[in-house]
Amino acid sequence: MKLALSIGYSGPTLQVPIELIQHAERLGFHSVWTAEAYGSDAITPLAWIAARTERIRLGTGIMQLAGRTPAMCAMQCMTVDALAGGKRMIAGLGVSGPQIVEGWYGQPWGRPYWRLRDYIQIMRKIFERKEPVTHEGREISLPYTGPGSVGLGKPLRSILHGDPELPIWMGSGKEATVKLTAELCDGWLPMHFVPGRMAEYRPWLEEGFARARAAGRDKGWHNFEIFAGVAVRITDDVAGALAAQKPGIALYVGGMGAREVNFHNEHMRRMGYAEAAERIQELFLAGRKEEAAAAVPDEYVDERCLVGPPDRIRRRYVDWAESGITGLSLNTRQPGALELLAECAREHPARGVEPATTA
Repeated sequence: MKLALSIGYSGPTLQVPIELIQHAERLGFHSVWTAEAYGSDAITPLAWIAARTERIRLGTGIMQLAGRTPAMCAMQCMTVDALAGGKRMIAGLGVSGPQIVEGWYGQPWGRPYWRLRDYIQIMRKIFERKEPVTHEGREISLPYTGPGSVGLGKPLRSILHGDPELPIWMGSGKEATVKLTAELCDGWLPMHFVPGRMAEYRPWLEEGFARARAAGRDKGWHNFEIFAGVAVRITDDVAGALAAQKPGIALYVGGMGAREVNFHNEHMRRMGYAEAAERIQELFLAGRKEEAAAAVPDEYVDERCLVGPPDRIRRRYVDWAESGITGLSLNTRQPGALELLAECAREHPARGVEPATTA
């Protein structure tokens, strides 16, 4: 099992836990992941982390498409990777939601599936530097020739020679985008993954792999990464640890999106908690945030985290190792939690997913 450390995005002040990241690197962690919403960005902290580490890979989980053009995204990733010595950057992408895309970035929500497809393909062309970049897409085209164009756009090739195989991962959870992730990307950051859900996702991923192979690309379980996120806390107070996570869950399920479009709420419903999801959203949107947090079921929290005494965490870790993922991204600020999970990963390697056999 590959292990990663997720440090998320800032609160009112930006504090990067560099000592914890360096400890993770010493323990052999695969990667560290930043994020962004509408405060700190995901890329800039990685440049600072790169300067104070040596080997750990640097991932964005995720960069919001609306925040930068595909060309700028590729430029930022190549720049950080060059500063870090090469072969360390992972470009993790995602669409965010309509409230942030239109409310913060001032961009149209449009057709996210086609925007993702265009975005990824353009980034690949920039990384590979085979020729000056042109792209005729449904959502994004280079050179631009739409409204306001003066018609002088010129196909260009990156001046910087970056890693032509710089990995692109995607955060996704709906059927169409999971298939797209498997088709075009090197790795997947599944939304709200818990042990037992691979059976739902497997046919979507395998269809994406098949599309890639039909286009002449070697793609399958053997060369595709899946990193799930999990909160970890060593404590004797299991109930308190579960309760501490509920306000954050209520924020996403209840308020991170409109009533009509909230992907986190939708995922909670798909996981069998439809009544709770509806109640949490109702309370949160009414301004009753403490009640919304209290309405989050303990079982829902517990199945997506590793909390409690070390023995409890060790037992529950086995389910994650056998869930089909290749990596586990830890949300914790406890050095001891990193050490414990490093031991667990050595003792119980990830099982992965067995490729389907054909008669």
